[in-house]
Parts: sequence; structure tokens; C-alpha cells
Amino acid sequence: MRWALVKVCLAVTVMVVIAFAVPLGLVVKEMAADRALSNAERQAAAVGPALAITTDRQQLKRAVASTQAGSDGRIAVHVPAAPADARGSGARAQPAVELGDQRVPQDRLDRARERGSSATVRVPGGLALLLPTAVASGEVAVVEVFVPDAEMTNGVTTSWVVLAGVGLALIAGSVAVADRFGTRMVRPAEQLADAAHELGEGRLGVRVPEEGPKELHSAAVAFNAMADQVVQLLAKERELAADLSHRLRTPLTVLRLNAASLGEGDAADQTREAVATLEGEVDQIIRTARDRKAAQPPGPGVPAGCDVAEVARERMAFWSALAEDEGREVRLSGVERPVRVPVARTELATALDAMLGNVFRHTPEGTAFSVDVHHGGSATDSVIVLVSDAGPGIADPDAALRRGHGDGSRGSTGLGLDIVRRVAESTGGDVRVGRSVLGGTEVRMWLALRPAETRGARRRHRVRRHGRRAAT
Repeated sequence: MRWALVKVCLAVTVMVVIAFAVPLGLVVKEMAADRALSNAERQAAAVGPALAITTDRQQLKRAVASTQAGSDGRIAVHVPAAPADARGSGARAQPAVELGDQRVPQDRLDRARERGSSATVRVPGGLALLLPTAVASGEVAVVEVFVPDAEMTNGVTTSWVVLAGVGLALIAGSVAVADRFGTRMVRPAEQLADAAHELGEGRLGVRVPEEGPKELHSAAVAFNAMADQVVQLLAKERELAADLSHRLRTPLTVLRLNAASLGEGDAADQTREAVATLEGEVDQIIRTARDRKAAQPPGPGVPAGCDVAEVARERMAFWSALAEDEGREVRLSGVERPVRVPVARTELATALDAMLGNVFRHTPEGTAFSVDVHHGGSATDSVIVLVSDAGPGIADPDAALRRGHGDGSRGSTGLGLDIVRRVAESTGGDVRVGRSVLGGTEVRMWLALRPAETRGARRRHRVRRHGRRAAT
């Protein structure tokens, strides 16, 4: 498309240049010839006054030599002989006078003398201008001025070269402009095609700059709207999968705990085996949904954030019923005022359920636990969610975090900590496992409120945390 535009512009410009340059070159040539003939006619006319006064050879020679053409030997004077009675009785005859080199045939001289008007005759090497002039004897003399071809074309070559240069410059300029214009038109089309290929390959974050001609601009706007719609649909699908997994996993935890209290027997073992299988399948669904979500760029359909205090109150209200059945003491603090975090509500609820589910799964009945939300106000850039229990604790917190990356070792899939870690890292935060003030395990989920959270803030938080540990 780009080269097609260049070729069209080149053809049009060449035709325009030829249409104007060729006639203009011919006009320049004609003007040079007219200029040379006009100059020759002026020099021939300069000899006329001398012929009107005298036909003396010497005087005519001086008159001819006073002109530029005469000094160059390009003027010839042809004065015919006058009969004796030309001046009346007693007058003497005048002989013919020939000055200079005659280049014109005699018949053409006689014809010019008879007509009494100027004429041009083609002679070898140029043109001859014949100018009839009346002399004192009453006869008609002819002044012949030779105009060489070099003088007829003086300056024509230079003018043609200038015209050719201007034409070539116009052609080159038009090609450059056409190339730039073609690039401006082709680049948006290439970007649109590349973006379509990338979108087809699954890179949903690709967008097209909305620039270029009106048609391509409209196509880019439509493509971006389509890509946004695709991202929104996929985001809704991922949210639906996450919500479904959240809804399934929480009742499964209750079901597993109830199955554990069925006692011995084939029916009880089969029930526990079925619950374990179902729980494994749900865990696989959760893992797949979250892996897909991590692999895709966030789109316009992803929620902007939620209130961590509200989510904590809601999930604690759900788990409190099971805690009451198992005789667990529950404490919730730090949720008196709203605190918004840049995490989708469903994801944060899933992370809290994962931390609380680990408490019910890995501690005996009757073990107390607490949920604390720490936020220092507008002066801080982070929110900390602590889930602490009074259970036996974790002997090797680092190994637990490694299982949180999904290696499935030491009797735990590590799926709960993996969910928590992904949610925290999506904001620039992290997850830590340590000893709680209740004597058991403490899982700390640190959420950054701004994406531009620096390592320095995280380092300062760690220093304060280690300082509190040293003080205790």
C-alpha cells in the first residue's frame, strides 16, 4: 500500500512536470532566438543612417565597424549600382558596393530588395537577417547580419538544466511526501494487524494507538473496545470461577471436619475418602483458576478494591458458627473503621477463608484464634491482616512457606498459603509465618495500599516487627 501510493504520486508528478517543463523549455528557446534576432536587427538598423547619407565604401566600413556584429565580421552591406541618370542630367553613375562576406544566395537578396521588408534566411551555421534600406542614390541596399546558432541558443542550455533540476526536485519532494504520507497511513494498519495477531495468541493486554486517518482511527477504536470487552468477559469468568471455588471450599472444610467425627467403620472411611477426593478436585479447580488469573493481565472488568474490615467481619461471622460448635474462643479486632485495599472482594475473602481454614484443619478442637486488622491511618501505605491461634505452632515456618508455593510436601498441599501469597503479592506485599502471641502460629498477610510501595517501607516494617519480637 505504501509503495502503491508512492508510485501513483510519482506518476502524477512526472506528468505534471513534463506538461509544464517541456512547453516552458520551448518558450525559453524561442525567447533566446527572438532576442538574438532583435539584437541583429538593431545592429543592422544602426548602419541605415550611413547608407541614407552616403555610399562611400570607406565611410560605410567605419559605420559597420562601429557595431559589435560588424567588428566581428558578421555584417555585410550590398549596395546596387546606380545608373548615370539616376540624379538627373549630368549625374555620374555609382558603382555597386559590397562590404563583408555574403552568406545568402543572390536570389534571396534580390527578393528581399524587391519586397522591401526584412527577412531571415537559414544559412550554414546560423541565420542571416536581411534588412532593406534606401540609399542616397535612390536604390535599395540590403544589410545582411549573420546570427550564429550559438547566439540563437545562448542561455537555453542553462535554462533547461535549471528546469530539469526544478522538475527533479519536485519529483523527489513529491516522492518523499508520498512516502511519509504512506507511512502515516500504513503504520496504523500494520499496528492493527500486529495487535490482532497478538490478541489471537492470547496476549490480552495489547492495544492499538488510536491515530492515523479517520477510517483507521475508527478501526483502532473498535479494536480497543473489542479487546476491552474480551478482557472484561474473561475477568468475569475468572471471578465466577474464584467465587465458585470459594463457595465450594468453605462448606467442604465443614464437611471434612464433620466426617472426621464419624468414628470407625467402612461407611465412615468411605465418606472421609470421598470428602478428601472432592476436596482435592476443588483444590485443583482453585489452583487452575488462580494460575489462569495470574497469567492474564488485569482488565477493565477487574474490581478496583474492597473494604478489608467489612470482609473480615463477614467471614468471621461465617466461621464463628463452626468455632462455637468446636468450643473455640474467637477474637476480632481492628475492624471498627473501613480500610480499603487494592484487592478484589472475592480474592480477599478467599485468602481469609484459606487462613481460617488452616486454623480449623491443623489445630485441635477448642483452640482459640484471633483475626486482627492493623492500619496506621493515612500516614502508612500498608494494611496487615494477622490470623493467630493458640495451637501447637509450626516448627519450621520457612518450610511452610515453601509449601505455600505449591510443592505439596510434608502432608500439606500448601494451597491455602499459596492463595494468601498470591493475594498479598498482587499488591506488592508479602506473607510471613511465625510464632503468635497466643503461643501458636501467626500468619501475617501484608497488603500494600499503593502499587508504588517501596522496599524501604517494607524494610522499615520488618525492623519494627523484629524489634517487637526482641522486646517480647
